[in-house]
Amino acid sequence: MDKFTLPPPEEKPRYVERMFTAISRRYDLMNRIMTFGLDTLWRRTVVEMCALPPEGSLLDVATGTGDIAIEARRMYPHAHVVGVDLTQAMLDVGREKASSKVQFVQGDALSLPFADGTFDAVCSGFLMRNVRDIAQAFAEQRRVTRPGGRVVCLEITHPRSSVWRHVFRLYFLHVVPVLGEIIGGARDAYTYLPHSTLAFPDPDGLAEIMRQVGLRNVRYHIPIPGTVAIHVGEVW
Repeated sequence: MDKFTLPPPEEKPRYVERMFTAISRRYDLMNRIMTFGLDTLWRRTVVEMCALPPEGSLLDVATGTGDIAIEARRMYPHAHVVGVDLTQAMLDVGREKASSKVQFVQGDALSLPFADGTFDAVCSGFLMRNVRDIAQAFAEQRRVTRPGGRVVCLEITHPRSSVWRHVFRLYFLHVVPVLGEIIGGARDAYTYLPHSTLAFPDPDGLAEIMRQVGLRNVRYHIPIPGTVAIHVGEVW
């Protein structure tokens, strides 16, 4: 295993911003390669689970290069879609891809720059392992969601099968950093990403955090091959 020490919580925002700035231009390519293209299906499922009204409003937190937000506009052409991210370089790539179809805003997931009850749904993809306070991130998403709306979260999880879990760990911890170095010249970034999941809550633990911040009817779906979980909670 690569020797790697995760940054302490107080340094995590600056570390994550520098990391994503460095990989912003190769981020999409690496996602397609290291997930074998499954990330596009996962993001589509996230949008479906948001259950937007046809002309509703969606906030994609940690939008990165905008893949979820762009998919939402494709599925809901009349929706108002906003993507917020800490890293300006990622937003720049997103704006190039989305043109004017998505509104991009720079902001912190732990202090979203929106009023209470602004959106019909709020979602995130691969955000929670990068924040220093998961509960606060969910609480902010709940705050800006209207009553009757949903909060949806896509995150990495470890497969439940012991054999498949072992194979996945070998791939994620050893192969992905090599791919990151070859494709993006960023081995450190793609060493951080898998290591950030080692102490991350399992799906039941993440669901409990969502309940603790006031989300209701929390449930999750683990699509094949069992390496991600998609959680959904409702705002009442």
